[in-house]
Amino acid sequence: MTLEQIRDQLPDYAKDLRLNLDAVLSESGSPGLAPKQIAIIAIASAISARHEALTRAVSEKFAATLSEAEANGARAAASIMAMNNIYYRFTHLVGNEEYAKLRAGLRMNVMANPGCDKLDFELASLAVSAVNGCGMCMESHEKTLQKHGVAAQAIQSAVRIAAVLHAVAVTAEQALAAAPALAAAA
Repeated sequence: MTLEQIRDQLPDYAKDLRLNLDAVLSESGSPGLAPKQIAIIAIASAISARHEALTRAVSEKFAATLSEAEANGARAAASIMAMNNIYYRFTHLVGNEEYAKLRAGLRMNVMANPGCDKLDFELASLAVSAVNGCGMCMESHEKTLQKHGVAAQAIQSAVRIAAVLHAVAVTAEQALAAAPALAAAA
C-alpha cells in the first residue's frame, strides 16, 4: 500500500489529516527542514507509531532520498528512543530522585555514530520522544538542537511530522477495525 492509498483511505472525518499528511512531508509544509531531514524524521515517526503499512509506505516514499545508512539512522532513532523514552520517563515521573542519580546501565552506542547526520538523528529522536510522550527526552533533545543553532521552526516542523504520522496511524487502524463491523451491520 502506498502512502497515497493510506491517505485516500482515511475517513471523511479525518480530512484534516489527509491535508496535513501531504503538507508536513514537503519542504513547504515543514519549514526549516531539508528533504533528508523530513525523510529521517518521517521514517522514525512512522516506526514509533507502530503501524506497519504506514512505516512501509513512508520508507518507500523516501527510498530515493536517503542512503541505506541514513535510513538505518532513522530506524536507530526509533529503536533507541523506544528504550530510552520508557526508562527516562520512569525516572522523571516516579518522583524519587534516587533513580535519577543511578547509572542507567543501558547501551546507547548508536548515538555516537547513527549513520546519518547527528543533528538529523537528534531531530528524529525528538520526534519519536514526542510520539512516546517522554518529556525528559523531549527537553534534552530540544536543548541539544537549540545549542547547535537549529531554529525553533525546524524543531516545530519535526514534531508536526511526528504528530501527523501518529494521528494517521491511529486513524487508519481505527478505520480498518471499524470496516468489518460496518460491513457486518449492512
